[in-house]
Amino acid sequence: MAASKSSKGVIYAALIGNLLVAATKFAAAAFTGSSAMLSEGVHSLVDSGNELLLLYGYHRASRRPDRQHPLGYGRELYFWSFVVALLLFAVGAGASFYEGIIHIAAPEPMTTVRANYVVLAISLVFEGATWWIALKTFRAVKGPLSYWAAIRQSKDPPSFMVLAEDTAALLGIVIAAAGIFAADQLRMPVLDGVASLLIGAVLAITASLLARESKELLIGERADETIRKSIIALAQSEAGVEGANGVITVHLAPDQIVVALSLEFADDLRVPQIERCVVSLERRIRGRHPQVVSLFVKPQSRHIYEDTRRQRFDQWASEADIGE
Repeated sequence: MAASKSSKGVIYAALIGNLLVAATKFAAAAFTGSSAMLSEGVHSLVDSGNELLLLYGYHRASRRPDRQHPLGYGRELYFWSFVVALLLFAVGAGASFYEGIIHIAAPEPMTTVRANYVVLAISLVFEGATWWIALKTFRAVKGPLSYWAAIRQSKDPPSFMVLAEDTAALLGIVIAAAGIFAADQLRMPVLDGVASLLIGAVLAITASLLARESKELLIGERADETIRKSIIALAQSEAGVEGANGVITVHLAPDQIVVALSLEFADDLRVPQIERCVVSLERRIRGRHPQVVSLFVKPQSRHIYEDTRRQRFDQWASEADIGE
């Protein structure tokens, strides 16, 4: 999956950074007894595990098709991306909420508060470095789109998941620092627990957004509109094709697309000629769009295609009425 090399590089950088940050945060939490710092340590540890799962997803998705999976294993990347989002919600946010509730119910004063500030400063440097790498990588691929639009249209979840996780991590560090400072200065240890709850909320919101985007890809999203229009144009320009009725595209992975075309061929073509036409068209489409891994062509006249679409629409409308 050559198209994902940059995303893999970001994941490796984030993995190294998160492991270093997790170790320092856990050491500080054990030394000072800070709830917010413990929540931050769990967050970094979860992020490290998430990076490993994303790399595993890339590995699984790169396997060749076989008899059991004729279209390959590309969607494994989307599956593991969805698992990562669930883990971030269940483990990261869950642990932070738990720690926050425990320390609010039974607040205990922190010891050696300065150690927390040192660890947070070190964490900010590590997290900031990996965040900057993720931001530059994502900015290079998003083009003129806004960040939100680019995330919605992206077919490569790790490219934006690492950026989202690192952004949540930086927010978590700021919240932890504010909570520790307020708890120490105001002599109110309960504020340290409140900071844990806020960190949990940040993680829960981030995880929910990532889960939604990964779910959409796992179900099956169409290719970019420019690719769809290009395929239609190539089909219409193919000798022997009277018209392209429609095209269906589905992403199996960031660089794996399945295409189904409905084409109307010239009436005087024989079967061998249609076969050669399809072979030529497939060669041209893959030459222009190498990410197309499978192409299916359905010979149909225009009126048959329209009748089929109308019947399908009527059936969906009928089933919707029954459901109501």
